[in-house]
Amino acid sequence: MYPRQFIKETEFATDGYPLYRRRKPEDGGQTATVKMKSDSVAIDNRWIVTYRPLLLKMFDAHINVECFNSVKSIKYILKYVQKGSDQGVFAAHSSNNCIDEISEYQAGRYFSGNEASWCIFGFSIHERHPTVIHLDMHLGNVQRIYFGEDNLQCRLANPPNTTLTGFFELCKNFNFAKTLFYCNVPEFYIWDKSKKFLTGASTVQLYKDMTVF
Repeated sequence: MYPRQFIKETEFATDGYPLYRRRKPEDGGQTATVKMKSDSVAIDNRWIVTYRPLLLKMFDAHINVECFNSVKSIKYILKYVQKGSDQGVFAAHSSNNCIDEISEYQAGRYFSGNEASWCIFGFSIHERHPTVIHLDMHLGNVQRIYFGEDNLQCRLANPPNTTLTGFFELCKNFNFAKTLFYCNVPEFYIWDKSKKFLTGASTVQLYKDMTVF
């Protein structure tokens, strides 16, 4: 909130935001008189918003620039992706005059009109680039399986293929695959999720900047 406090030296607060130097007029700080409507207001360093002249010139707009040094600050910048949807708690009561001791509280997600129309029209909510592919790591024949009460033995006898077992199959059949590290395979091959095997990417766009975890 403005006005900020005078401070002799720049330092960082506990929340990661910097407290910039704002010198008093008697310590060499700048002052100016701004005319607002019919009054003249004296402005000192407490009222100056942090900015970068280059950005102001480039975008021709008011841009507030802040420096950070903690994860909390990053989460604040990306809060609309990280914080989750708006939610509310509401109660359901009987509309008659009888005393109903049962009141049911539920937690529900709140949709504003803007968000609802955006979803109805099928607009993109977010995007991720480059594509991230998870490469499985496991010991031999101990890959993760999903089973029910009626197919446990079948799933144990026929464990699914993974990107790791697919890499081993590539090395058996193609000499070029033997020259690759496991983490470099997505640059030249695509994992087919439905068929559970790696296929060549010669006919599709290669993601040279693909991020792999």
